[in-house]
Amino acid sequence: MKTILVPIDFSENAGRAIDAAKLIASKTDADLVFLHAYQPYITDVSLPVTMSSLPIYKEQEEGFKSLLEEQVELAKQQGFSAQSIWEADGIHDAVIRNAEELVADLIVVGRTGKGGFMDKLIGSSATNIALDAPCPVLVIPPQIDHLDIKRVVYATQLEFEEMSNLRDVAELTRQLGANLSLIKISSLEQPNIQPDHQYISQISKGLNIAEGDIVVREGGGVEEGIIGFCEEVSADLLVVSTRERGFLERFIINPSITKKLVVETPVPLLVHHIR
Repeated sequence: MKTILVPIDFSENAGRAIDAAKLIASKTDADLVFLHAYQPYITDVSLPVTMSSLPIYKEQEEGFKSLLEEQVELAKQQGFSAQSIWEADGIHDAVIRNAEELVADLIVVGRTGKGGFMDKLIGSSATNIALDAPCPVLVIPPQIDHLDIKRVVYATQLEFEEMSNLRDVAELTRQLGANLSLIKISSLEQPNIQPDHQYISQISKGLNIAEGDIVVREGGGVEEGIIGFCEEVSADLLVVSTRERGFLERFIINPSITKKLVVETPVPLLVHHIR
């Protein structure tokens, strides 16, 4: 891992994301890139911005720029390699574009409190970034005051196309000095593509994961089963792999398990992508 991109808005949630990014950077020697996307707030878009109001926006902009540079300097004082990016754009587009340009290995974002109906249907900024990013995205929920990753849970469907992501997760787990468990919740929501026992044997041998750390459970909702297992083993990090979806499937017909977990899980969630 070489580059971690951290979008920040100077809130408590952003502070949690910064702490998580620093934890991972300290274990992987990755560079930190702090990004702030600034859009001036105009109370009535039907009214033109007057000359008298421009200094207010300018002062606010300079204040945010100063806060951004303070984060960079603090990180450098703590021994990290760090830089900043200032964007006058929406947060989603700014994050995706810079992740692509930087060839970022990881994006770390803070999540607000539990989403309401519209967040669950359409998605918060964290949700959309997690689904659309060109690299893995770590979402830190507001319940996390101090992150110490000792137990990692990967929620799997036990499919061959997950193997590349599993290798990456196993390597990150090793770098963090943590233990890795896999959980599959068998459900009609996610039918089998191949028999589970074949893939369990491949994973165990290929990634040196004990078969006892690969758990398959039958019945119940997938989301509830995953969160329940995380609580059972006191997981510090939950990892999922998500697929690209069309508009109707993604927003209307069948919202993904990943999308639900981003909004609701109390455990930090690392989202990988299967493309």
